[in-house]
Amino acid sequence: MTSQKITTSQKISHGAPLTHEQFAHLGEGALAYVKQMRSDEVQSLYPGLPPMAPGMPLFVLLNATGAPIMITDTRDEALANAWEQELLTVSLH
Repeated sequence: MTSQKITTSQKISHGAPLTHEQFAHLGEGALAYVKQMRSDEVQSLYPGLPPMAPGMPLFVLLNATGAPIMITDTRDEALANAWEQELLTVSLH
């Protein structure tokens, strides 16, 4: 089976629904979001990280699929990293 990626520059027809695979890759390499988390939550989600003091506020830059791109202690640094990588940051509510 071949994998087809849909990028944000492609138009999606209103008459043709996306496949599960196409939907999973939508925005990949183009979109990112910043999520504030506590260090203990980050450690449990990404166990390969070095030890951190529990309860520290952190900001995680995540790609469109939810995979972490970077972890930092300031929101501005996460946004700057997204900008450097030419990623459009979106808000999630």
